[in-house]
Amino acid sequence: MKIDLDKIETYNYDLPLDRIAEYPLALRDQSKLLVYKDKIITDSLFTSIADYLPTNALLVFNNTRVVQARFLFQTSTGATVEIFSLEPAEGGPAESMSSNGPVVWKCFVGNAKRWKHSLLERNVLLPTGESLTFFAKHIDKKEDYYIIEFSWSLPHVTFSEIFSLLGDLPLPPYMKRKTEDNDKVRYQTIYAKHEGSVAAPTAGLHFTEEVFEALKLKGIQRKEVTLHVGAGTFKPVKTDSIKDHLMHSEYISVSKEIIECLSAQGANTFVVPVGTTSMRTLESLYWLGCKLVDGYEQVELVPELQQWDAYLLPSLSLVDSMKNLLFYLSKNNLTVFSAKTSLLIKPGYEFKVCKALVTNFHQPKSTLLCLVASLIGIETMKKIYNFALDNNYRFLSYGDSSLLFSTNSTSNVE
Repeated sequence: MKIDLDKIETYNYDLPLDRIAEYPLALRDQSKLLVYKDKIITDSLFTSIADYLPTNALLVFNNTRVVQARFLFQTSTGATVEIFSLEPAEGGPAESMSSNGPVVWKCFVGNAKRWKHSLLERNVLLPTGESLTFFAKHIDKKEDYYIIEFSWSLPHVTFSEIFSLLGDLPLPPYMKRKTEDNDKVRYQTIYAKHEGSVAAPTAGLHFTEEVFEALKLKGIQRKEVTLHVGAGTFKPVKTDSIKDHLMHSEYISVSKEIIECLSAQGANTFVVPVGTTSMRTLESLYWLGCKLVDGYEQVELVPELQQWDAYLLPSLSLVDSMKNLLFYLSKNNLTVFSAKTSLLIKPGYEFKVCKALVTNFHQPKSTLLCLVASLIGIETMKKIYNFALDNNYRFLSYGDSSLLFSTNSTSNVE
């Protein structure tokens, strides 16, 4: 019987609740590592990941930083309302985080029925002794989220500081527990820099300075991109077919240095993204280069890759795509390429940049599992997940890791 690769049920499997990691291991790099390479599955430890990577590998990390995006308010009747700030409704994350004035965000609202849309407020005493009042105002309700305006009484305080003062770190809902102090450290990668995500790029949680040193000794290159993980992370696939699922858009930022590196080395670079967010950033970068054949005339126009563009656009060589991006940067006097992407990677997608992937084990019937199947094939994906279940691997955000080589890649380790 032929497998329907667009049917979401194809990406289903039985994940017992006791296999979901609710807490991280004591040491980041002591996670198990499943390696799929040359059609062979190897059971290893993350500390040994350098042993399985080719010397010409370029590892690409997502350096986004998780913000403490959950706010609790009380209504005039004493009801608790939880506002989960997902992403800015206007402008990019960096602009919003540095704002000293009102900001408008897309949010989930818990206990919304008890909120009669009156102005919510919280008070906090700053270390300086100043009193700050934080306000939440209902603006609109969309199908999947609310539009909320946040404001505060002290104009010298940024929204980033508001998150730190009043917010709570948003652990994934499947952990079914409250955030603890240790999560504020362990639910961030050690290289996290740019604030804006509401979920961690969890494939990177396993990396330590010792692992980085092992990679360096082998001569493996390391670069960073930024994709701020937004609302779509918590949006389940509710349609029967992947084709009917609507992806959210996310902001990406890639330095001119990385684009020049890909342009110079072209297809000879063995690119290994750390995490699905890094992979979507790199593949989106390629297709945006194809889309920007003539560049944009104005810097204020934000390039955007739609969900299905990659399946419709004429393809270029990696070098030519990167040259288009470099032309765009030069024309607009930029050193960082910023854009939006809602790329959905499903079986049938042809990878243009990435040759392998470092990633955790994902939820059943998710777009992330669909992405993994696109890289290694649906039958191989099922085989790998069965192996992980049979060999006591821990699943999801705080779970174990895998290094998966594309079925089309060649990966000789010297």
